[in-house]
Amino acid sequence: MSTHQPTAAKNGVATAVDENLIATLTAGSRPPRPSGVTTALTFGWRAMLKIKHVPEQLFDVTLTPIIFTLMFTYLFGGALAGSVESYLQFLLPGILVQTVILTTVYTGFTLNTDISKGVFDRFRSLPIWRPSPLVGALLGDAVRYAVASTVVVVLGLVLGFRPDGGVIGVVGAVVILLVFASGIGWIFTTLGLILRTPNAVMGVGMMIIMPFTFASNIFVDPSTMPSWLQSFVDVNPITHLVTAERGLMAGTASAGDIGWVLLAAAALTAVFGPLTMYLYRRR
Repeated sequence: MSTHQPTAAKNGVATAVDENLIATLTAGSRPPRPSGVTTALTFGWRAMLKIKHVPEQLFDVTLTPIIFTLMFTYLFGGALAGSVESYLQFLLPGILVQTVILTTVYTGFTLNTDISKGVFDRFRSLPIWRPSPLVGALLGDAVRYAVASTVVVVLGLVLGFRPDGGVIGVVGAVVILLVFASGIGWIFTTLGLILRTPNAVMGVGMMIIMPFTFASNIFVDPSTMPSWLQSFVDVNPITHLVTAERGLMAGTASAGDIGWVLLAAAALTAVFGPLTMYLYRRR
């Protein structure tokens, strides 16, 4: 008889604990499901925390812009414009575009890295808005673009760049550039989901973006190029973006120049955003 008493007591305690646990878990109302904006901002903050713990990630948006600006200004300035100061007025809006557009490749690189580590499999199991991890990553990258833009503009001002458009023109140029870069970023999220390794994303991304940045009006006036190359430069989206940037910084931008850039950014998002989500769901 005494043998069964401890077992009964244990069963009674276990039952009481189970009942208390159930009562605790079912008490009150469930917290509301987070909105898509909230979860996207959370993943954007995650991207910022990654930079906090691995600050070397900022090298490409701090040191690279400085190297590009100094190298191209002092290498080509005297030969192409007669003086470094004159060439800097022409070059800086273009080098700003090149710096940020090259940085967009890291969007796909980072995404593919998370996928290869299994992180995105955990994200997909969460009860959140499905595009949140992707949108959050793009928001985090927008901060990186802003840092790169600030570095280029500040360095340009130190070297003697004087925009006639003033502060409003420079800020407007940076904002337009960030919008366009976000549209470009969707291309590389697509590549990040298609290709199998982060290095493959980096290699293919650079192979795509380099011809568009160098075969443009960033470094020289297209009128000096062969006619067949001018035909490509004239339809190159980077050329239109640089034209809008120069116009905004000089205070001479037209509504058509700005509208073209915004339309191109919207078109890139409309095409590659849904394609990215399709691949993300099917992966």
